[in-house]
Amino acid sequence: MATCVEPSKQEITASEVISNASPARLYELGVSYEGAAILASGALATFSGEKTGRSPKDKRIVENPESAGDVWWGSVNIPASQESFRKCREQAIRFINGRDRVYVVDGYAGWDHEYRIKVRVICTLAYHALFMRDMMIRPSQEELKHFGEPDFVIYNAGEAAADKRIAGVTSNTSIMLDLERKEMVILGTKYAGEMKKGNFTAMNYWMPRQGVLSMHCSANEGPRGEVTLFFGLSGTGKTTLSSDLRRKLIGDDEHCWTDHGVFNIEGGCYAKCINLTEELEPQVYRALRFGSVLENVVYDPETREPNYDDGSITENTRGCYPIELIDNAQIPCMGSHPKDIIFLTCDAFGVLPPVSRLTPAQAMYHFLSGYTAKTAGTEVGINEPEATFSACFGAAFLVLHPARYAELLARRMKQHHARAWLVNTGWSGGSYGVGSRMKLTHTRAVIDAIHDGFLADVPLHEDPIFELQIPASCPGVPTEILLPRNTWADPAAYDRTAARLAGLFRENFAKYADGASQEVRDAGPKV
Repeated sequence: MATCVEPSKQEITASEVISNASPARLYELGVSYEGAAILASGALATFSGEKTGRSPKDKRIVENPESAGDVWWGSVNIPASQESFRKCREQAIRFINGRDRVYVVDGYAGWDHEYRIKVRVICTLAYHALFMRDMMIRPSQEELKHFGEPDFVIYNAGEAAADKRIAGVTSNTSIMLDLERKEMVILGTKYAGEMKKGNFTAMNYWMPRQGVLSMHCSANEGPRGEVTLFFGLSGTGKTTLSSDLRRKLIGDDEHCWTDHGVFNIEGGCYAKCINLTEELEPQVYRALRFGSVLENVVYDPETREPNYDDGSITENTRGCYPIELIDNAQIPCMGSHPKDIIFLTCDAFGVLPPVSRLTPAQAMYHFLSGYTAKTAGTEVGINEPEATFSACFGAAFLVLHPARYAELLARRMKQHHARAWLVNTGWSGGSYGVGSRMKLTHTRAVIDAIHDGFLADVPLHEDPIFELQIPASCPGVPTEILLPRNTWADPAAYDRTAARLAGLFRENFAKYADGASQEVRDAGPKV
């Protein structure tokens, strides 16, 4: 039986407050009142409405004297006044208190008890409550009895359009985070991922201030306790590649690295579902059963079978599930110091090799660059590959300057002798539209070779432009695809494309050059 909480300090006065409800009860409420459906797999399917992804241009950080000097202000962290936050908070609370039923979910962020924070989510949709129950670390009944007041509160009034008369609110959507009040307010979007990333953004402020590196990465552990981190932007393969039947999953998206090792921030996983198959991603496929949430996944209205190949609503179809539904999950979700650091990129230009070994300086350069590429057709107006750079492979969630996170990573990697690798899950034999996507089987073979130690001593070729150290051979990977230039029908076209991409790297890195050492600046591509 769930423990009831009285969120009096959060000013919730609604007549029916449903606290820490079971998944079964949340299923009933979602089906009865929100049009959700129970699919043949057992997952609860729902739709987020107009917004089917995050709204980063609508995110604001409250400018307070205590934190203003630390925040990385700019296009990622746009300032808002304390008065604007107060008005948005008041609007959200009025809306929440006017609903027939309100949901409260209590959980933790962080598996390490020394660093975990208590989080309370207050929302108006059963599917949002189930989503955050899945994504946070679930307290035991005994822990719920003594939960007390939270360290961080999320008010989700996403069904209500934001008031554009409030200073700093520029659309019907508003996501505001006050680091001093330790509160977040969501208006005008039902996309559940905003709550998850709100938690992560807050941790990206609090953890580095304690000397802990917060990271946008997945993590798993091998049979001898060796941990690997997978950094990468959406669509590069973090969730897919960290789900490995030979290794235990620590987590698929958000972690911290302390003096003792790594810990997962979350209690669940949030996987992209587009083109999901049991054959290629058995762990994720099988986890989407009772207790999980499918967001914006099309399904057959009669059979209730999900159609993971249908992207008519959005290509960003998602499924969340408690990490316990992964057969080989490591519970508690903690591990030792990482042995290998893998940076994943989906290079739609077809320039980067399937795998390359990085020097420490190159590791810092590529961490600060955070490169991937969007393909033609994924967004309106994109007709050819478009380079995307996101510092630390997660700039949208950083609160401090990227150099702060890079310094922590460099220190930890040096201290624990971690190796760094760049793995391209994108195109080979030409750019998007000419070449073909790397086969998942080949990428998995690369990851296996890293874990087995095969690539540690194999002969290397140096790329003349990017100066990457490319293995001459890799078990399970055709030798001819390891050197990208050799896969292009027109080598001169490769040279032009590589030079263009190198220029984009250098142009992007200029914004971090002042805070980087000469060695790191020299670790980039040569144009």
